[in-house]
Amino acid sequence: MTKFVLLLFLIMSCLAKGQAPKPTRPNIIFILADDLGFGDIGVNGQNLIKTPVINRMAAEGIQFRQFYAGTTVCAPSRSSLMSGLHTGHTYIRGNKEALPEGQQPIADSVVTVAELLKQAGYTTAAFGKWGLGPVGSEGDPNKQGFDRFYGYNCQSLAHRYYPDHLWDNEKKVVLPANKNLTQTNEFGPDLIQKQALNFLDTRKSKQPFFLFLPYTLPHAELVPPTDSLFAYYKGKFAETPYMGANYGANAKTGGYASQGYPHAAYAALVSRLDSYVGQILAKLKANGLDKNTLVIFTSDNGPHREGGGDPAFFNSSGGFRGIKRDLYEGGIHVPFIARWPGVIKPGTQSDFIGAFWDLLPTFTELAGAKTPTRLDGLSFVPALTGKGTQNQHDYLYWEFHEQGGRQAVRQGNWKAVRLQAMSDPNGPVELYDLSKDPAETHDIAAKNQDKVKQLSQFMNQSHVESPLFPFSKREKQ
Repeated sequence: MTKFVLLLFLIMSCLAKGQAPKPTRPNIIFILADDLGFGDIGVNGQNLIKTPVINRMAAEGIQFRQFYAGTTVCAPSRSSLMSGLHTGHTYIRGNKEALPEGQQPIADSVVTVAELLKQAGYTTAAFGKWGLGPVGSEGDPNKQGFDRFYGYNCQSLAHRYYPDHLWDNEKKVVLPANKNLTQTNEFGPDLIQKQALNFLDTRKSKQPFFLFLPYTLPHAELVPPTDSLFAYYKGKFAETPYMGANYGANAKTGGYASQGYPHAAYAALVSRLDSYVGQILAKLKANGLDKNTLVIFTSDNGPHREGGGDPAFFNSSGGFRGIKRDLYEGGIHVPFIARWPGVIKPGTQSDFIGAFWDLLPTFTELAGAKTPTRLDGLSFVPALTGKGTQNQHDYLYWEFHEQGGRQAVRQGNWKAVRLQAMSDPNGPVELYDLSKDPAETHDIAAKNQDKVKQLSQFMNQSHVESPLFPFSKREKQ
């Protein structure tokens, strides 16, 4: 009774001074699947692959039905996420290798969401695939705001699920059993997941944390462990074996391994990803962290067709046009689910039109951290919590630096796509009305030239040329 009276006294004292009790800042867990399509999960219509945990997350939280990745491939999508800038502005705009192991490093001048949360008193950690700068470079995750990193630094090495090494901060963790990339019980993603769960076991203090989980599943290669999950799917589907770069003494870190059951393997990897999400949620509950933790699940881009991947078979794009490397909806429109018990109303949906560059300002607002100016993103805390008025984007912009260069803009229900943008920066623009044609099957540009001109202007003004990732010299219209 004495403790209760003291607590009541403190609360009344705050109110008497015109101050409300300071809310507890949430822990934030951001789960990023790799090449998972919008339609690869049950709540988005998938009926061949089991995803019970992700389905439950949606039932217990909120689904954003109009959310987009940073772009349509790995590194620039992650750069957009980290920086709060779209791909016409963000530092990394393509997948560019850096020797001896890694990708073009994100610059030290870039202020990442991890740095901002760390400055605000959050413990920060990342477990999975980085791809934004080699160990020791200015793009090293430890130099970009993460107290702890464990996993694949390099995207190319992450093509192999049985790597000969991983990284624990700057320490190279050699996996002798996987010498010469031999397929063993040392499944890389399982080793990474174990470290993530261990991290959660240390989070019983009052200091909030930001946990970034960029999983590699279900990216090719399609070689899951030969366990009960794989066994469950084998024999369920018609199969055409995929012949690739096998394991053994002459194996390379890149490429994709052969797989006799590519459909079963892909399904097993998606279900394994689902089980990882379940382990994270169970660990939160076991450690008493469940009710003060925001968990977000999404994917870095659309589904892949490499290494035996077959998005058409699984309807991985969920009825949208295109896959990874396209700027049509199938390449960038991703699943996006958030769960926060007691804050997010269960079983809700939002039509807020957002993208990865919105995550930085959203997380800094929740953390009480300073939000930088001149971002492309805006906070969607009101849409997330159901409280307050949600600001809206005037439009969203993407660009892609392969296959001749591509650009896309979404403004409300209007979607514009330009192909071969490098060679023809003022070239033809396709136009779609997503409210009537979400699959982008009917180009209506010819009948809507005023809208085409407006969205073309948005494309030109949104792109700022980068010396590291030259796109083209944009001519002002």
